[in-house]
Amino acid sequence: MKFTKQDLLTLLIGLFLFASCKNPDGVGLDVDPNAAITGTLVVSPVKSQLVQEDAANTYGLNRYPLGYMVDPTFGKTEAALALTVYPVSASYDFGTAPVLDSAVLVLKLDTTSTLTKFYGDTTNSKYSIDVYQLANKVTTYKSSDVQVINNTLLGNFTGKLAPNTKRKVSVIVPGKADTLKTVPAQIRIPLNKTFIQNAILNLGTAGTATDAKFIESFKGLYAQINKTSSTGVGGIAFFNFSGSDSYLQLVWKKTNASSGIDTTSVNFPIGKMATNAAQTANVISGIAAYIKHDYTGTPVQEQIATPNPSAPYRVTYLQGLAGVKTKLTFPGLAGFTGTYGKAIINKAELVVEIGENAPAYPFNAAQRLSLYRWDIAQQPADIPDFATFSSSASGGAALFGGYFDSLKKRYIFIVTSYVQGLIDKNIEDEGTFLAPTSYTDFQRVPTATSAERSIIGASDATANKIKLNIYYTKIN
Repeated sequence: MKFTKQDLLTLLIGLFLFASCKNPDGVGLDVDPNAAITGTLVVSPVKSQLVQEDAANTYGLNRYPLGYMVDPTFGKTEAALALTVYPVSASYDFGTAPVLDSAVLVLKLDTTSTLTKFYGDTTNSKYSIDVYQLANKVTTYKSSDVQVINNTLLGNFTGKLAPNTKRKVSVIVPGKADTLKTVPAQIRIPLNKTFIQNAILNLGTAGTATDAKFIESFKGLYAQINKTSSTGVGGIAFFNFSGSDSYLQLVWKKTNASSGIDTTSVNFPIGKMATNAAQTANVISGIAAYIKHDYTGTPVQEQIATPNPSAPYRVTYLQGLAGVKTKLTFPGLAGFTGTYGKAIINKAELVVEIGENAPAYPFNAAQRLSLYRWDIAQQPADIPDFATFSSSASGGAALFGGYFDSLKKRYIFIVTSYVQGLIDKNIEDEGTFLAPTSYTDFQRVPTATSAERSIIGASDATANKIKLNIYYTKIN
């Protein structure tokens, strides 16, 4: 084989690159000293304060939480689901003298990301999920809204959750033998046959004439964790209702004039695609999540109750599912020019280090954090650097940072433009916030799509404190 000089050079470069990239977690986290930002380094102070989140809006989420979790630091978290059931079609006909064989509520576990579909323990914990009928149709979507239910238990699932395991189910084919079908990870909850017979099949075509008429009659279903029957530290599962894999499955027999008794089945969908005119996008309507946190007896409760203690806190907290976030202020920036002179900020990075020993299963550190600010009306707004990176064709929002570095146990955000704006007083410091966000979606509002949490070093920590590294060049 004959190599040219160019071939050999290409080969050597390729071998060097592969040899140097031993751990993908470290890619892009360190700067080549030869290409490093030059300038004088100042480590500017950062003040932190724990803040309890407001309730989240759970209308139109791309995944929904359900579960119960007991965390020694963050206390108890529970999430329940109110589910609107829709007829598969207008005036659906169950046939002559329909008699229900079975009714099963099928909920598909979210499989869009291995990092966000489940948070907690799938190995040792046992989950008990109860299903009830809603007393009213779903009309409110705040995570703090309590949905009223009828107290008659309609069904229960008890067992471990397997978010990574597909399963085989029997599919009824009218007039033919049943077949087995492989389906995505899901839970299947048998429901009371007498209730479904009376509440759905006996309605006839008049009851399914329109979505509104059916919902007015049936109201919907409510799924919640039975905390008494569940065991272990638990966790929060996420369910996806955007496709056709979550539904109420009905199997029944009906009289057929030509062939006698037929067995057939139909899937009534959970939630429904609706056009959100304000966003000009399709969203799922008719599903709401209820989320509750109980911090009793935890260090989180202590910081919420006493934000200014006599002895400074060494750590602060971040928690998804509309839990807690941390407010940051930068006291050194207001007088930066007076102290260091007029300067161009070459680079500024916010370094957020884990304030505990390496977090361990099942309460791993949040895989991604969001960093955003308040505007003058105290509404969430983008950090200028995030807006710039997001509009970039190369790298996008990932260049802004916020992803967990599992090697160095930290998060880094690039905030160069933001710091320059605060120093020059082109941006008012109304408050800057750190909060967990889902791995795939950057969120500036309380999240209901991520249950992850992190314990990070506070501003007064002796080690692993939050810090703001500023590289600047004096211009006057």
